[in-house]
Amino acid sequence: MENTEIYIGPEPHIEVHKYYSGVVPLAVVLALVLQAFLPVHFRWTSYLELPLLVTVYFALSRRNPSSGLLLGMTIGLLQDSLSSTPIGLYGIAKTVVGYFGSSIGARIDVEHPVARFLLTAVFYLFHRVLFVLTSSFLLAQRREAFFSLPILIAAVVNGILAIGVFSLLDRFRKPS
Repeated sequence: MENTEIYIGPEPHIEVHKYYSGVVPLAVVLALVLQAFLPVHFRWTSYLELPLLVTVYFALSRRNPSSGLLLGMTIGLLQDSLSSTPIGLYGIAKTVVGYFGSSIGARIDVEHPVARFLLTAVFYLFHRVLFVLTSSFLLAQRREAFFSLPILIAAVVNGILAIGVFSLLDRFRKPS
């Protein structure tokens, strides 16, 4: 019998990152506290979505859809509890973003700053669409714009901020 298998080559190795204990909870709490209190004192910080940045970073670096989904759900529900939105809106949006972020992180290299900027901006827009769809259809709230100039500016601002925040969080990885 002939062996008809074709050797394509080795599978690309994408490293799954581990962090020192307490880094993930501390980053989540810090992002949530800053998200709750910064817009009260500085109006321009309403463009920032720090819990989303933390969700995207750890989802992309852990590369496990289950952990990304659970982290997104936890961060989203905690953000719901600290904001004036109904419980579940941020939870649903961040759960889906965490899942897709982990799925994408398992397939492509996300260490380059340009990739981090683009992924964060796209995930910000995706998060916004999910949030508006959930509030419009499931809660029958008034429809908000899916896309506008302030939303595009916020996506760019969060993408730029992600480059710095992700580099800072990279320092807390355990050595391989």
